[in-house]
This record gives sequence, C-alpha cells and structure tokens, in this order.
Amino acid sequence: MSYTLITANRNYSSWSLRPWLLMKALGIPFSDRIEPFTKPSNYDEFRAFSPTGQVPVLQDGARTVWDSLGITLYLAERHDGVWPADEAARAFAICAVTEMHGGFSALRNDCTMNVGVRVKPRPMRPALLRDVARVREIFEEGLERFGGPWLAGPAFTALDAFFAPVAFRIRTYGLDVGKGQAWVDHVLAHPAMQQWEAEALEEAWREESHEAELAECGEIIADYRRA
Repeated sequence: MSYTLITANRNYSSWSLRPWLLMKALGIPFSDRIEPFTKPSNYDEFRAFSPTGQVPVLQDGARTVWDSLGITLYLAERHDGVWPADEAARAFAICAVTEMHGGFSALRNDCTMNVGVRVKPRPMRPALLRDVARVREIFEEGLERFGGPWLAGPAFTALDAFFAPVAFRIRTYGLDVGKGQAWVDHVLAHPAMQQWEAEALEEAWREESHEAELAECGEIIADYRRA
C-alpha cells in the first residue's frame, strides 16, 4: 500500500484538510504532496493529476481517487476507524458528513478559510446565521448524544475531519457555536491540526483571488502568517 495525497495551500484549502487530517489522525501512512493555488483557476495545471482539476486527490498506486468524500469512502473500505463503531453514532456521522459536503454555502462564501488571520466579520446575512446555527446544533447534539470529546463519541472519525475546517473558520471569525466550542478547542489542539496550522503560518504563497475573498468577509484584525 502506497498512498500519495495531493493537497493545496494550508491557509486556504479547506477541502484538502479533510482527508489529510483523517489520515494523520488514524495513522494511515501517506506521502504528502502540495500543489499550491497560484491563480484564480489552476484547472489546467491540476488536470495533470486530477480528473476534476481540483484537490484533494489520493493516488493509490496507479489508481486515482478524487474528492474529499470519495477519498473518505475509499479509505473506509480499507481501514478501521473512519466511521464510528456504534451504529447510532455511525448513522449520525454519515449524515452530518454528507450535509457538510453538500451544504453550508453561506458559511463557505462569507467566512472563507484562512488559517493565519483573525477577522471582524461583516454583519451576517440571514443565510450565514442559519448555517452557524445549524453547525452549533450538530456540534451540541453530537457531544450530548455520544459523550464526546469528539463529535461522534470517544474516537476521532471522518465527522471530525469534515468539520475541522469549520473549526478554523470559527476561530478566524469569532463565530458562536455555544457548547460546541468544547469540540472546537479540542480539535484545534490535535497534533495534526497543530501541524497543519504551523505549516500554514510558514507558507510564502499568497493568491490574489483568495486574499480578495478574505477582504470581502470582513476586517482583518490580526495576521499571524510569517511570510
């Protein structure tokens, strides 16, 4: 077994974080390859290794597996621990993962991911308020039903990996997720999340369209990026 996981910039690429963190947390070995965003569209360059022209991509020998959810499902067939062992927790995790994968567009657009900054957000649109309220609901329900400290019980699973980019957004924009903040603090302290953040702060890449999106989200009040 020889996996190569292709991801993009640590500061920006929320979709990349999901399988990277999942594999790190579960101890699944892989080679780490970064293909940074260098312009608003890297489609042509990324098509050299990705059928969609997007990241993340998992290479398993001669086989290419794409999309963060596709990679997760692929890994779940080959490795224990991707989903919770408990049936009720597993059902909750699968539903919440697919909801995250296909929804929360206001949260994505109005609170773009940038690990290294802190932002005073603009007044929130109703759609964003609904998304934040739903995130809070998922966090609080998972912690209450399954006892924590992870969202589906005592072990880290794909559910935590899929909401990990949201944890960075919550911190960046100071979003209120109620009792779900306990999970946010817990996941941000995970060694793999600490590694991702440290690498993000050291990145020299700045991509203009991503930085412009950040400026539209609110006022930058702190920037901890070192380059």
